[in-house]
Amino acid sequence: MSSTAQQLQLAQRVLHIEASAITALADRLNGEFTRAIEIILASHGRVIVSGIGKSGHIARKIAATMASTGTPAYFVHAAEAVHGDLGMITRDDVLIALSNSGENDELLTIVPLVKRQGGKLIAITGNAHSSLAREADVHLDAHVDEEACPLNLAPTASTTAALALGDALAVALLDARGFGAEDFARSHPGGALGRKLLTHVGDVMKPADQIAIVDTNALVPAVLVAMSQGGLGMAVVQETSGRIAGIFTDGDLRRALEKHGDLRQLAVGTVMTANPHRIAPERLAVEAVEMMERYKINQLLVINADGKLAGALNMHDLFRAKVV
Repeated sequence: MSSTAQQLQLAQRVLHIEASAITALADRLNGEFTRAIEIILASHGRVIVSGIGKSGHIARKIAATMASTGTPAYFVHAAEAVHGDLGMITRDDVLIALSNSGENDELLTIVPLVKRQGGKLIAITGNAHSSLAREADVHLDAHVDEEACPLNLAPTASTTAALALGDALAVALLDARGFGAEDFARSHPGGALGRKLLTHVGDVMKPADQIAIVDTNALVPAVLVAMSQGGLGMAVVQETSGRIAGIFTDGDLRRALEKHGDLRQLAVGTVMTANPHRIAPERLAVEAVEMMERYKINQLLVINADGKLAGALNMHDLFRAKVV
């Protein structure tokens, strides 16, 4: 049984071998890589990524990465392809086939059928002289000098190299397509990034008809009743003309009590916060968060392009929308 020191030494060896494999891979990139990008960009179909065994697991991840970064792609298991799933592949598609040896029987069975109908083939192998490499329109060399496995048998460095090469393809395609953060969010609507980039103020605000709106001459006690009914901890104060004059919040109430004491006959217009901060409904909700944090406020008015009150929101609304 190995000691702790030996286990750490072995783990470090694995990481060094796999890191060296990726470094060597970067140094070997050439025109074949750019040709692969050109083929995929010129395609009117999808990218099908296929493999078997450990290469199949890597192929599935490459397909998922491409699909989430702007290149429509899906995984087809090589063994299933020869039993009917080949019908998923059309002449407009590009097949990326992964095999370290380049001699996988299932892949070599489907390659002639894909090529016969006009599909393009990109092979990722560790053997530039293999059958799969020779049949490919483009061959990407994922050769490694040794596996990280002490027996030099289990796919380790070779699968890492293939995975990194697939990531390089996906990122190069992302850049070529001008795929940005908002595009990424649209393909990840259930994630935190999707919520932050796709949620607008208008999606989370309370509409104007649910907000306490009072006149500048309203007495503070009446305003407090309206605030309680509104549930936002604030009231919008407006002039008779309808122009927004200010906002009255719990903070304004505390300050008014400290200054005046008896508020029963005090008009809200004398203790409100004039010219409150505001935001447009089409702005991103994360911009509202940034504004609230910058000005140290908990409520924000939402104003339409015509200057009318569209709604309001507070930090609790943003917490509920999970953009904070």
